[in-house]
Amino acid sequence: MPPTPEVTAVEIARLAGVGRAAVSNWRKRHADFPQPVGGSESSPTFALPQIEEWLRRQGKIAELPLLERCRRQLDALRDPAGHPNAPLLPAGAFLLLLHRAPETWVELAAESDTRLALALPRAVARLLAETLDPAAGALADLPTLYGSTQLELCRLLARLAAEQTPAAVFEALLAGARQPGQLPPEAAALLLALAGEAASVLDPCCGLGSLLLAAPAGAVRHGQDRDPVAAGIALLRLALAAPAAAPGPLPLRLRAGDALRADAWPELLADAVLCRPPYNERDWGYEELRYDPRWLFDQVPPRGESELAWLLHCLAHTRPGGLTALLLPPTVASRRSGRRLRAELLRTGALRAVVALPAGAAPPYGVPLQLWLLRRPDPQETAPARRLLLLDATATQPGQFDWPTLHRTVLEGWQAFDGGATVADRPGVYRVLDSIELLDDDTDLAPARHLPPPAAAGGTDALTGLRGRLGELLSSLAELDQALPAVSAAGERPGTPLTTIGELARGGALEVLSSGTGPATRPLAEDPSATPVLTDQDLATGRGPSAALADATALFARPGDVLVPALGSGAALVVHPGDPADGAALGARLHLLRPDPALLDPEFLAGRLRSTAAARSASTHASTTSRLDVRRVQVPRLPLEAQRALGEAFGRTAAFAAGLRQAEELGRQLAQGLTDGLADGGLKVG
Repeated sequence: MPPTPEVTAVEIARLAGVGRAAVSNWRKRHADFPQPVGGSESSPTFALPQIEEWLRRQGKIAELPLLERCRRQLDALRDPAGHPNAPLLPAGAFLLLLHRAPETWVELAAESDTRLALALPRAVARLLAETLDPAAGALADLPTLYGSTQLELCRLLARLAAEQTPAAVFEALLAGARQPGQLPPEAAALLLALAGEAASVLDPCCGLGSLLLAAPAGAVRHGQDRDPVAAGIALLRLALAAPAAAPGPLPLRLRAGDALRADAWPELLADAVLCRPPYNERDWGYEELRYDPRWLFDQVPPRGESELAWLLHCLAHTRPGGLTALLLPPTVASRRSGRRLRAELLRTGALRAVVALPAGAAPPYGVPLQLWLLRRPDPQETAPARRLLLLDATATQPGQFDWPTLHRTVLEGWQAFDGGATVADRPGVYRVLDSIELLDDDTDLAPARHLPPPAAAGGTDALTGLRGRLGELLSSLAELDQALPAVSAAGERPGTPLTTIGELARGGALEVLSSGTGPATRPLAEDPSATPVLTDQDLATGRGPSAALADATALFARPGDVLVPALGSGAALVVHPGDPADGAALGARLHLLRPDPALLDPEFLAGRLRSTAAARSASTHASTTSRLDVRRVQVPRLPLEAQRALGEAFGRTAAFAAGLRQAEELGRQLAQGLTDGLADGGLKVG
């Protein structure tokens, strides 16, 4: 059976919200401090239950939240030599049992550990056999015997699932797992909206299943991924999202394996094939796949064009007239090695649109990806359409973009074009060209190179209006400058004791809530009367809510709350009565801190969160993002009056920063409008 979970001195310090030196002092000063049970002399490990019990006796921690205790049990189950997310598979399978057959757990929970260790995995295996097809169910990779740690995890998950849904619990566990390269739900929703009502959907590189999860509930979903653990997690996410009463086996067809070298669905023709394939692969199988029947139009993908190999694979699995949508790096549109294949996609009418997306729409977040939309030619069609929509969505996204505007821009252009309507050019945004106009020595399909230049921003009247608004704002900034707090050097810094937000939460001074993946949303412009949703981009850029709530399950902000993006950006907002954020639902990747005003001043807390020290001490880093561990942020222990004095100064400084951001945006619009108008001849000097 798995051993009792162990923790290091660093983990004990994090658990108690202190520094590592404090743990060393406790070991020396307290004879009853637990003895090491493993590790080495320089880095010993301790039994987690003993540590938790000792810390509670000493009054150094309160009861850990259930979710945090579940995560610690998962950490204890991880094999250092195995896949880091492997323990999520039996955890998700047990949550599926709670979702579809909760009465089974009620019966088994009364059993002794010895009987439960055998009976529970059998019950979960039976449920998987009834719910999923056998090949897909094998991805769950269940043990035949549960150890004490696994049983304790199941009991904790059952308690947590009684407060939330099993699906929500699994998503919360995933939020703390390592999952690089996964599509955000907004990007998945965009691809599914482009596909329309598809009865069958395939993602041959599905990862954790973000695209398949966004597919219509009744659609048959096929997926494949090289990582069997990722494919298993995707399968469990989809099964947990299905209604508990839906009869099995569910229409979920997921497999593990490399879809190029070991295609799991050689005969499949889906209504929609959606994919974010691997990029820039050197060894994708060029030699062994040179004569593969999937290469339509008698075009073998060049050795250096792995993305085009994935494109042809996806197109080969799309029914005639069905949609293929891929997220690709921008180099695919212009690399010389892919010119012949790009030209063939244009000649046959298969390629229908190339959409340039702003950086940040999908991983890797620093690259402005492109969305390629294709329809497999119908052999019965005598005169296929050979026109291409070129759309540059970056033109509508100055600075940091917002998803509702991006969705609206892409969908409006695509739906009008795909529906056969005559689409008038929109300067700087989209244009429809005959394919023959693009067939030259380069066949470069980058949208920005073929679009007419954007008109000056509204002409001279609009630019005059911008100039007037900017002048008023700059005048008001001078007043804000006078309102900034007067400061002087503090001299020798006093030794103010520090605590952490996690310790304050355990002591009842505030609540820490997180929105996780957030609620389902839609563009706010579709229904201005709907409940607004504040996104992390809204918070980072200092604007009001940009989305609308599409369901009732959400976390809502109220006056006195402090809102912080989970992806560290140095932003923190205090909600005041009547603010745009007052009563708004929270979108994905946001933390909500709800301080007790009798113990903690919100403006003081927000100012501390905006500081460089907070980001430096509490940020964790993945391969492409920096995430704020809000519970580790250090806060000085100050009397409430001193907090309020500092909070007022923080508030004035934040108002000044907001005014500067607005002035910067207006100035950017004015300068760009003048530049464009003078460059294209729409304006003249004098």
